[in-house]
Amino acid sequence: MKQSIIRWAGSILASVITLCLLSGVSIADTIKIGVASPYSGDLASYGIPAKNAAEIAVKAINAKGGILGKQVELLAEDDVCEPNTATTVAAKLVAAKVVAVIGHLCSGATEAALPTYRDAKVIVISPASTNPTLTLSGKYPNFFRTIAHDAAQADLQVAYALKLGTKKAAVIHDKGTYGKGLASLARDGLEKANVEVVLFEGITPGAVDYSALIRKISRAKVDTVVFGGYHPEASKIIKQARQKKINANFISGDGVKDPSFLKVAGKYAEKYYASAPTDVSQVAMAKSVSDEYKKVFGSDVGTFSLQAYAALQALAGSIEAAGSTNYDDVVKAMRAKKVNTPLGTINFDASGDVLGAGFAMYQVMDGKFVEAK
Repeated sequence: MKQSIIRWAGSILASVITLCLLSGVSIADTIKIGVASPYSGDLASYGIPAKNAAEIAVKAINAKGGILGKQVELLAEDDVCEPNTATTVAAKLVAAKVVAVIGHLCSGATEAALPTYRDAKVIVISPASTNPTLTLSGKYPNFFRTIAHDAAQADLQVAYALKLGTKKAAVIHDKGTYGKGLASLARDGLEKANVEVVLFEGITPGAVDYSALIRKISRAKVDTVVFGGYHPEASKIIKQARQKKINANFISGDGVKDPSFLKVAGKYAEKYYASAPTDVSQVAMAKSVSDEYKKVFGSDVGTFSLQAYAALQALAGSIEAAGSTNYDDVVKAMRAKKVNTPLGTINFDASGDVLGAGFAMYQVMDGKFVEAK
């Protein structure tokens, strides 16, 4: 009799497990979510604040009972913003059975990791990867982002270049997915606006000296230099350019709007322009999250912190709406559900691009990035 009861209980348990698997409902104790960003290297100043914000978001979610009654477990992995490392990170997170990943930050890393996530049916929400093809190619139905893509950013850069009276421009980039992609869009926009682009050239990231490039810019006598890339290279280039008395306007994207750029470039950063996500400091939830961030971590939110927080909120809301962690159901909910976030009310279009968020132009004034009017 005892053995019969055991067999009956085992049969019932097996049936429950089978039903859970068929319905997409996780039987794990927690819902695992990965957060992949650079936590070491030159671009850790972007990744660490994004991870910190994700931790705050998870803490708030868990305090309210979690998702579908389960606590959220955050698994952080360092991709160093490198494509090869990103593929390794993706495989590790897939093996850990995450239902989604917040990240990656750098477009090149995201592009490298996405096939692994797609094949495993893992949703990816990036707070910072802006290369347009990541969504517009149609290859990654599992990919979403809480930041607008670079076509909008390039349009803004071109508009400011024209506002500054640019007739001749140099466009340079770091040869990466993000940097070259953004620079190419800016070049095309400038040429369409009848600005003469006299130099379009890639540089080697990590170089100590860019004097050869500086000489080319000097000889070209351009009004504006547009740079596609990240702050480590931008800080070196602007220092060397100003030291050689090049007074051209410099315009970059969100890869440069970072405290590290201001620290390294010092006084040479003054008047530098950078496009970046729209200032949401007056949004009530943004204020609340920023205050909590400073209380916990003792510093201000980073460039992509609020985007990472919003990504967690969008994911949590979509899983709740779907009633399970089933991939197809959650993807469908992601495209249909609006959610209130520190960025305002957002949702995603059919391609996975965010609706309700955009870019603004900032300029360094007295050692700080302020919105350019």
